[in-house]
Amino acid sequence: MTTIVGGGPLSGAMRRWAAIILASLILSVSAAPVATAQIGQPDIIQEHWYHSYATLTLDVNAWADEYPEIVNLLVVGQTELGRNLWMLQISDWSEETKPDGTAKEVVYIDGGHHGNEHLGTELAFLVAEYYIEGWADGEQEIIDVLATTELHILIMLNADGNDLDTRWNVNQVDLNRNYDHYWNTCPTTQPGSAAFSESETLANSIYMNETVPHADLYITMHTGVWIMLYPWGKWPEQPSDWEMFHFIRDDVHTNISDIPIQNANQGLYPNCGTSRDYGYGVMGYPTFTFETDDEQWLLGTVEALSERLGEELGVMNYLIENIWYWRARLVVDSLEVEDGKVHLSVSNLGRASTSNATLAYLDEDGGWWVPGGIEEVYLAHLGLWDEVHTCGGEWGLNLSIPGCGFGVNATNSTVTTLDFRGAPISSEGQFYLVYQKRVIDSSMWVNESVNQSVVEMKAGGSGLLPAPSMLLVFVAFALAAINSRNRKFE
Repeated sequence: MTTIVGGGPLSGAMRRWAAIILASLILSVSAAPVATAQIGQPDIIQEHWYHSYATLTLDVNAWADEYPEIVNLLVVGQTELGRNLWMLQISDWSEETKPDGTAKEVVYIDGGHHGNEHLGTELAFLVAEYYIEGWADGEQEIIDVLATTELHILIMLNADGNDLDTRWNVNQVDLNRNYDHYWNTCPTTQPGSAAFSESETLANSIYMNETVPHADLYITMHTGVWIMLYPWGKWPEQPSDWEMFHFIRDDVHTNISDIPIQNANQGLYPNCGTSRDYGYGVMGYPTFTFETDDEQWLLGTVEALSERLGEELGVMNYLIENIWYWRARLVVDSLEVEDGKVHLSVSNLGRASTSNATLAYLDEDGGWWVPGGIEEVYLAHLGLWDEVHTCGGEWGLNLSIPGCGFGVNATNSTVTTLDFRGAPISSEGQFYLVYQKRVIDSSMWVNESVNQSVVEMKAGGSGLLPAPSMLLVFVAFALAAINSRNRKFE
């Protein structure tokens, strides 16, 4: 049984009486024959008592000790009072990639920005518990998720505020107004002296930028009004990737929950400097603020937390298990080379659109070509662009020029022709699709090799191209390594 250590706004005497009353209620409920809430829940206290920093520390360290195959536990910073920020990394760490050799999808979750929003913190805890215990119990669906996905979960960001049962951190700063996205430009209170002035938010932003810059889902968990909020908080207009957010809203409402899902400005109130809008506007993640209801009771709840938040956990499982779709997923259906022109048919299997897409060609001598016949260049975000070209400019490709690039809407397809005049296209080269994962300008670029089986040479070619030489394979791996450094082009 977990030892209970906690802090709060109550006096010592009041806290002791509240604890006695709550413990009595819990024990009386659990002793009753009809207390079905406890079936499958061996730790009665954990099911009813909100975490303090001390109890969370015990639980996450126990997970790391018991399940080293799937749990990495890191300290990614400290609070202003020196408490550790515990980060759980959950995946099947026996393999660095998916079974097919591609990179795993990445989910980033944080809870507890506001110390007195305990149910949001507990939802973050329950997500971690669901996947850890499901893996331990041999549930195949969860084993499959952890074989293809990494979960990065920071359960309690504001540990100081949690133990004081207050919204703010110890400096009386609202951590969810302290991010560097239109910081302090909305009517707000306690945003801090500057963006990232607080050790908690600074540590969170560093982890985002250095460890999970390529995340395909970011959820920040709060308590207040039962609602899910997507960008923007500053503006009432829909975000660039509205198709994806609206699809998720409609799918959740049809199959899982009727929880309202809205633009944050319209669904709540104008808010700036939030981690949600930083995650979307600066990092390019698809992001949600998940707000549980505010019916919190002192230090815990009579109803078991796993039942209390069961519907919310179901929505989280949906978002995680379908994460593959929360970005553009371009697939080349056909690629025909004829007299320097490349006729291309591309489908998007994902639920997010991309407006910046093009082809790049790696010739047999290791030179890169893009539409317009540019030799020895790639893209600005790889640091290899140094002069103005037909389809380019000082900062890289201008994909709005006809024949230079194209866009593909979510779950749609497009046909286009790109001009590769002057490029030495041969059966020894390799084409790559280069595109942004989402429409938002800050979204990550990816480059993916085109399946040689769909490439056809019409003029001077000999039909299907053979597999690339070992040199090209080596160069392609080197390019992937460079791209994995996660630089962005905005």
